[in-house]
Amino acid sequence: MREKITEHVSWVGIRDWELRKFHGDEYSTHRGSTYNAYLVEDEKVALIDTVWAPFSKDFVKNLSQEIDLSKIDYVVINHAEIDHSGALPELMRHIPEVPIYCTAKGVGSLQGHYHESWNFQVVKTGDKLSLGSRELVFVEAPMLHWPDSMFCYLTEDNILFSNDAFGQHYASSHLYNDEVDEAELLQESLKYYANILTPFSALVTRKIHEVLGFNLPLSMICPSHGVIWRKDPAQIVHRYLEWAKGEPENQITVVYDTMWENTKRMADALVEGIQTEDPAVKVKVFNLSKSDKNDVITEVFLSKAILVGSSTINRGILTSVAGFLEEVKGLGFKNKRGGAFGSYGWSGESVKQIGEALKKAGFSVVDNGVKALWTPDEEGLNACRAYGKAFVKTISG
Repeated sequence: MREKITEHVSWVGIRDWELRKFHGDEYSTHRGSTYNAYLVEDEKVALIDTVWAPFSKDFVKNLSQEIDLSKIDYVVINHAEIDHSGALPELMRHIPEVPIYCTAKGVGSLQGHYHESWNFQVVKTGDKLSLGSRELVFVEAPMLHWPDSMFCYLTEDNILFSNDAFGQHYASSHLYNDEVDEAELLQESLKYYANILTPFSALVTRKIHEVLGFNLPLSMICPSHGVIWRKDPAQIVHRYLEWAKGEPENQITVVYDTMWENTKRMADALVEGIQTEDPAVKVKVFNLSKSDKNDVITEVFLSKAILVGSSTINRGILTSVAGFLEEVKGLGFKNKRGGAFGSYGWSGESVKQIGEALKKAGFSVVDNGVKALWTPDEEGLNACRAYGKAFVKTISG
């Protein structure tokens, strides 16, 4: 269903209320998502992006009810990932000769996905496509967050179509940022940045400054997921610049998994020590086998330090902790410190392995960590409290 954004621009996307996992099972979407596509109608008509493949038939059917498909002159694919390009095969069955505008990397990705030789038109930063009284201006944005990614800017209406940048996995019956809960919107925007864009923070900063250097007026930012930034659209740009700096809050996040509650007892004692030494520091605690990993990673993004704990099992660490550490390594967090803890029965390798994994993930590991044999007694718990006190002193120094 078409929803008018301006006289010449319409949203023609899909709301996915039921989505709870994205990128396979890698990203949780508690509030669903949207796949945003946009129709620009001037003397020429351009469709900007499509939707995920499971919705392709509905998308094309809905679009055909809004416009004769033969009147679409151009298709723009800002990013070839299949949640944006998935409806292309169905759409191009109806308009096979219509040119598709994308980056050179985009051609390779689209051909790799769909094995079709459509009428690709390669564009680069500064290239323009005239629609009549308006132009689309293309801006390459490699690694935000794929090599093929780009933005496009619509003159006259002053709209930036930013694809994945500035988006959120957030389904709403409303279309604009000033119509939804601001706290929810910020939470989902931060989660999106922390879990997807963190590795590319340096590129985020450079690309934003490049685009700002064009001195283009900005009325709206239209991302590919979530709501449109209509009220003070630059606010999310400034948020990205702040998040890209990687400057943490006064927070420590404690994450662990436990077999017989012994590592949990250690975690509780560590928290006691931290809060006794520094009541001002905010502490967040998560059992990784019971918590959503993407929500945990968002808290790690905000933290100046983390403590990671696991029981020893088969001379290693519990799988929830191993998976978490692998994902954290891929995100490439900067300027964070870490420590390790865990209980064991006879061999006790977990603490050393966690410390090594934290180092590989780019964390500054403060020491060799703390471990406890079997169920920690009061002496063992006191050792954990003392470790918590020493840890917070170290990261405050």
